[in-house]
Formats: sequence, structure tokens, C-alpha cells
Amino acid sequence: MLEHLHTDGGTIAVDVSGSGPLVVLAHGMGDSRHAYRFVVPRLVAAGYRVANTDLRGHGESSAQWSGYSRTDIARDLVAVVRHLGGPAVIVGQSISGGAATIAAADAPDVVAGLVEIAPFTRKQSVSLGGLLRDRRHRAATVQLARVMTTGSLDGWLAYLDLAIPSKPADWAEERARIATSLRRPERMAVLRAMTRTSPADAGARLGAVRCPVLVVEGGADPDWADPRAEGARVVADLAEGLGELAVVERAGHYPHAETPDDVVAVLLPFLGRALATAVDGDRA
Repeated sequence: MLEHLHTDGGTIAVDVSGSGPLVVLAHGMGDSRHAYRFVVPRLVAAGYRVANTDLRGHGESSAQWSGYSRTDIARDLVAVVRHLGGPAVIVGQSISGGAATIAAADAPDVVAGLVEIAPFTRKQSVSLGGLLRDRRHRAATVQLARVMTTGSLDGWLAYLDLAIPSKPADWAEERARIATSLRRPERMAVLRAMTRTSPADAGARLGAVRCPVLVVEGGADPDWADPRAEGARVVADLAEGLGELAVVERAGHYPHAETPDDVVAVLLPFLGRALATAVDGDRA
């Protein structure tokens, strides 16, 4: 069931399916809720109510907003959880991983857990050694710079071809769908704006998170020279004992679309623990 949640800044599209404890899905920049097309039916079959969101400026959400920072996105995610009735686990990928961190820190009463997939949650620094050593990391960085500076659709599609080394069976159709969306000037403007945001606001809030956190990295993610090390840094910045790291070695920046079985295999046990703890806490 598709709902449109009206906020002060615009409208957020949320596709709700299933019944049971609530899981909110948030995709990365330049994408839409369709990114979770393989994950949603598996979560519904496992007994969860799944709210699959289009980020502000994406998919069927309204196009023009005053800001696109992780803090801005976090407010939308908290609004979705409160509208649907938490507690919830928020699953955020890339920019939404950072946004989910802020949501959890700001709304601990309704956010029971976080799953951060290939998250940009910490302030980034350029590794010259990594760029020199890793050809795919270097190429992906160049293509993202093209998008940021010129709004190049070809640059974004070239980045995606690098970022998704394990192509899903429907990749040709999915790539065409993304290209069609980003040919709309207002949608490309949102993507460019998001490439210019810093994850420093999310990194500053990692220490304030009090719920369990699962970080999922793709071992072949070209956004980092060492994705495992980036995931470990996110876990290290959390309070001791809250975070755990899972690495899907053959996946890139989109493990939920590339290797959904592997992602769901680590996601379901985490959801069971996080949401069971939240329900027990409410009863107490």
C-alpha cells in the first residue's frame, strides 16, 4: 500500500506491506525504493511489516526540498516511524546509513535498531595510497566527481557499473529505469546536491546511538580502498558492544540488490534480536 506522508518540507512516499514488527527501508542517493525489490518480499515472508521509503527528492517523493543532508533525511525517517507506529529497525544504505544513525540518536524511543549497508556515516578523507593502489576505487572516485561537478548522467551510470560488480538478473532494466529518472533535471539536481553533503553530521552522532547496530559492507565496494576497514571504523565509533560488522565479499556498494540472499541471512537474526528486545522493553 503506497502512502504519502506530508511533512513541513514536502511529501515522502512510503510503500507499506506485510504485518508484524516494523522495518523501515531507506535507499541511497540517485535511487528509489525499488533498490530493495529483492529484500522486501523476503522480510514480509519472515513476518515483518516493511515500510519501503523513497528519500526526499527521489522516486515518488516530492522533488524540491530545502536541504538534502543526512540530518534532513533523518527527520523524514523518524516521521515515517512515528506515523506508522514504532518501534522500528531502520535499514539505511549509503547516505541513508548516516541518516539512520542520526535518527537513532535523536529518537531512541522509536528506533530499536539500525542496519547500515555500505554506509557513508563518518567524515571521509582521501587516501592517496588507496587511489594509487586500487584501480576500481580510483575509477569510481573519478566518476562520482563528474557527477558532483557537472551532473553527468554518463558519469553516474559508469559509477554504478563499477559499484555493482555482481549484476542482478534484471540489471539492464534497472539501469534503464535509473537513467530515465535522472534525465529529469530536478532529480539530477537532487543527486548532485547529495554528492556535496558531508557525513560529518552522522559521524558526530555515532557515540549517541544506544540501540544495536549491524554494519554490512560489500567486500568489493569501490567507494573505499578497504571497505572492511571503513565498516570497522563505524563500529569502533559506537558505544562498546553495540555494533557488529558483516562483510559480503563478492558484493559492491549495493549488496541488498546484488546478493540479497546473503544480506537477508545476516539481517533476519539481527532483526529478531533488536525488535524482540524493544518489545520486551515496552512490556516492562
